[in-house]
Amino acid sequence: MSKRDEAAIQAVLKLTDQAGVDAVLECVGTEQAVSIAVKIARAGAVIGRVGLPQNSQMNTNDLFWGNIGLRGGIASVTKYDRQRLLAAVLKREINPGQVFTHKFTLDQIQAAYEAMDQRQAIKSLVIVNQ
Repeated sequence: MSKRDEAAIQAVLKLTDQAGVDAVLECVGTEQAVSIAVKIARAGAVIGRVGLPQNSQMNTNDLFWGNIGLRGGIASVTKYDRQRLLAAVLKREINPGQVFTHKFTLDQIQAAYEAMDQRQAIKSLVIVNQ
């Protein structure tokens, strides 16, 4: 699904017969992403926030009145985790390819960030050695 904002909310609600989802993993960190997560969560759902949010302040009234749980923490990026994840990708045990929508070389790093900022790319993959 390649929808955003209200269209994304309506698409998810349609898929769930207006019930909403049991769990949401919010990894973007923007206020908009958090708002969408809350709006697609059903009563009793849990939203997991990964990484550092852009705005650490959050109005939790919608969570309270929707009986929605919130969990979160800083994304783990220890050396051990990076080695383990890279090995899993190289062994094709996991496929991160669906997250990366555009590829860039290291000298195109500015364009990679701009593509994400302008919503042309979900995540940019920067290839260091070709």
